[in-house]
Amino acid sequence: MNFALCLLIAIVISGLICLADLIWLKQYRLAGKDQHWIIRESYSFLPILMIVLGLRSFLVEPFRIPSPSLEPTLMIGDFVAVNKYIYGIRLPVIEKKILAISEPKRGDIVVFRWPPNPKFDFIKRIIGLPGDKVAYHNKQLFINDKPVALKQIPLSFNKNNDNIQEFIENLPGATHHIFQRKNIDSFDFEINVPNDHYLVMGDNRDDSADSRYWGFVPDAFLRGKAFAIWMSWDAEKYRIRFNRIGTVIH
Repeated sequence: MNFALCLLIAIVISGLICLADLIWLKQYRLAGKDQHWIIRESYSFLPILMIVLGLRSFLVEPFRIPSPSLEPTLMIGDFVAVNKYIYGIRLPVIEKKILAISEPKRGDIVVFRWPPNPKFDFIKRIIGLPGDKVAYHNKQLFINDKPVALKQIPLSFNKNNDNIQEFIENLPGATHHIFQRKNIDSFDFEINVPNDHYLVMGDNRDDSADSRYWGFVPDAFLRGKAFAIWMSWDAEKYRIRFNRIGTVIH
């Protein structure tokens, strides 16, 4: 569901009702008679809807993590705050950039419209910038022919799964944690990232549907950068993960 479009439709309907009351219906209302409840609610909700649309479109939008593809950085049930203006101001609904502000950086975790079906939003980490040569051999990343340093560390969670290994990965300009699975073969590739496109991958390298399978993300499809966890819900244990709330995303 396109929530921004739903908000815009609600704003238009409420605005038309308010406008009709101001220029036409008001003069036919008997003195002392209350407004119809639809008119009254339209006046009440119109400014709220406009504020919500403005905040979600130009400042911060919430996003829920639906899959384990970014573990161990982000877990299923994490709710992240997404900075909508960091890469530029875009018009609501149509997502057209009208003002450029900054360029995405390697290592940023970004929300974007999924290229195979732009009606869906995905979240992944930027690995390759426009013009980069990116290779992946035997679960080792290479950026512009230079290997990305990996250091194995003890598992931060999923400690009972012997197939999972955790590493610190040092991308040029960004350091973060990744998972690899010993029982899954490497998906090797070597490719050049075209202009105005980005190569994205999940931190859970062997459990992520990303650029390796469906291609690059156009700059026009970027929706914002995830920067913090504001809520986290453990659906298996039916409890809030208080230790994750407020975590800054790297």
